[in-house]
Amino acid sequence: MSHNDKVLIVPGWYGSGPTHWQTIWEQNHPDYIRVNQKDWRSVHRADWVETLDRAVGSVSGNVVLVAHSLGCLAVAWWAGTRASSYRKVRGAMLVAPPDLNSAPGTLPALASFTPTPLARLPFASLLVASENDPYASIEAAAGFAREWGSEFVNVGAEGHINADSGHGPWPLGHLYFERFQAHVSSTSMVA
Repeated sequence: MSHNDKVLIVPGWYGSGPTHWQTIWEQNHPDYIRVNQKDWRSVHRADWVETLDRAVGSVSGNVVLVAHSLGCLAVAWWAGTRASSYRKVRGAMLVAPPDLNSAPGTLPALASFTPTPLARLPFASLLVASENDPYASIEAAAGFAREWGSEFVNVGAEGHINADSGHGPWPLGHLYFERFQAHVSSTSMVA
């Protein structure tokens, strides 16, 4: 990894609590920076996209994003609307993006994030999904990966890949991230 790369953690709806792997990764890696939304509960896409844009713009050097759940959709919306800022992003690890068009995902509170953007992401991405995520079928997740141009990892029956599904520090996820980060850093330097 290039030492200039900054890791931005992009939590989903309600933020990531103290036992969520994103929070634990931050605690274990003081150089990881959390993108803090003004309001984690009453979400508005425009606010989340603007906050992410400011966070990316505020760091020097290149950025690698680590998003979970609704944070994945925030990244996808941001990438499609902030053409100048995304050039700093070497890649994004997208974990358990929700399918807001599915029955369990159809929540009025999240309406501003629909429809799910399906444009190819302008940077490398790795999408990690579970076969029994209550918020997205594995088929929907694979479809997002295809549309976004993401490398796809099916981790099996792992729920929503959060604290509630027993993912605490999620060391396997961090291994996926380290491998991905090494890949995007090496390919970016060649290009």
